[in-house]
Amino acid sequence: MVDTKEEEAIQVQQSSADQGSYHEDPSLTRRPNVPLWRIAISLFFLFLNYFLAQYDKFILSYFQDDVIASLHLSSSSYGMLSGYATGIVYAVLALPSAFLADYTAARVWVLSAAAVWWSLCAVFQGLSNNFWQILLARIGMGVGQAPVDALSVSLISDLLGQEYVFFGGSVLYVGVYLGEAVSGQIAVAFARTDTPWNNALIAIGIVGVVVALLLRLVVREPKRQISLVLANHVHHRHVRAVSTSDPMTLPSRLVTARKNILATLQYIAHMRSFYLLTLSAAFRQLGGNVFGYYMPSYLSNLYPSEPSLLSRYGIIVGVVGSVTVLAGGLVTSLMWSRTKLLPLYLTAVGGMISSIFVLLMLFSLDVSDDDHTRGIKVLYGTMSMAYLTAELWLGAINSLIALLLPPRTKTFGLAVWSLVQVLISSSGPEIVGLALRNTDPTSSLYVEKTRIALAVIIPVGYWLAGVGFLLAIPLVKLDLAGRFVEGRLEWSGRKGAFLAGGCVLGALVVALFVVSIHYRA
Repeated sequence: MVDTKEEEAIQVQQSSADQGSYHEDPSLTRRPNVPLWRIAISLFFLFLNYFLAQYDKFILSYFQDDVIASLHLSSSSYGMLSGYATGIVYAVLALPSAFLADYTAARVWVLSAAAVWWSLCAVFQGLSNNFWQILLARIGMGVGQAPVDALSVSLISDLLGQEYVFFGGSVLYVGVYLGEAVSGQIAVAFARTDTPWNNALIAIGIVGVVVALLLRLVVREPKRQISLVLANHVHHRHVRAVSTSDPMTLPSRLVTARKNILATLQYIAHMRSFYLLTLSAAFRQLGGNVFGYYMPSYLSNLYPSEPSLLSRYGIIVGVVGSVTVLAGGLVTSLMWSRTKLLPLYLTAVGGMISSIFVLLMLFSLDVSDDDHTRGIKVLYGTMSMAYLTAELWLGAINSLIALLLPPRTKTFGLAVWSLVQVLISSSGPEIVGLALRNTDPTSSLYVEKTRIALAVIIPVGYWLAGVGFLLAIPLVKLDLAGRFVEGRLEWSGRKGAFLAGGCVLGALVVALFVVSIHYRA
């Protein structure tokens, strides 16, 4: 896995970091000097806040049938709640929130304020009585949850030494799996006691406000840590040259803000690997989004006589997913001295292998000759293997991106990284919702259409991501060595390609959103 070229790149980077201009910048540090107890407390509250945000997302998927029935929604309406309606807002508003956090050097303040806002919107979702009320509440939730990913990863990347950032990031992303697991357990408990789904959202909103206030009280803003990339690279200097520490008038602050944004975008555009890593992660997230939003209800319809299915589903997700993501971060940290590329291998190979087990999950009843007892055993076994192979990646890959970005504006860079991912991955639930429109959710045709959609979208997303990450490996090596694309970007080349890609992506977003609104009824 480790070759001579990579070792040479790492040696060049480390040598340049020692002799580069980072030592001239007192706002950056070669290695964080945060006490272990403060790291532990900070990680706990960052994780708790992230977990609550994930729980709010997943709870809707477990109560899909109840939400559709109580609010009189169509399948495409439900798809809007879990797709572009919140996805577009989430993606776009992550940019100003993340930039504000970088510009003011107040990441903790921004994260806490955002947590209070989305928690209140969760309460409003629970109080909703129709489609438009819950849609507006979820859009508001998107406003608050927009910067959670970027801010949390950014803070962790400055709390820990570079080799431990991967494990710290994995601790954060345990919240994804525990959020889904707890949602499953609550869904089962609510079903047994005939408790309305609204109560779950109201409760999580109240708890979220309390956690947000505690987060602000106990987490301190850490000093920025240097990047993995060659320290004296020209685009690093462009970002570092803009300082917000000196007193400035409003016009000069606006100029400074503009320079910060442009310098970060130039840095990203000159990276050789960023575009391919982003697209690959987007397709991986697309498959995961469809899995998370539609798999629970599909399996419940496939095995209607299995009352404990959602509970066991949640346990598998929580236990296997959590252990796997922690293992991915831990292995990456342990292998840090040998290779910086392990997250790419874990994501690529793991996802492609997992797609096989996902297909076996979907067709578990068929491969068991319609024997429900055997089918359930096949389902639980293949589900465990699907999570065991696929979920090594989240903490490791996002931590790697954070360490590749310029220190001063890494939160904004992470928001750009998330922007493209969310715009693409949110199309998954939207497409499935459109495919299921005008189909009775209680019919066998609905189950069959759902299975076909999941069997196509999830494996294709995983394999596109796998191939993309493997192709990105040599490009990441060049970026680690500071060998970015040199010179000014031309419209006839790289700059034009970025613009064309952005236009295509924007057209896709608008088309899907308009079509989904047209067919909402």
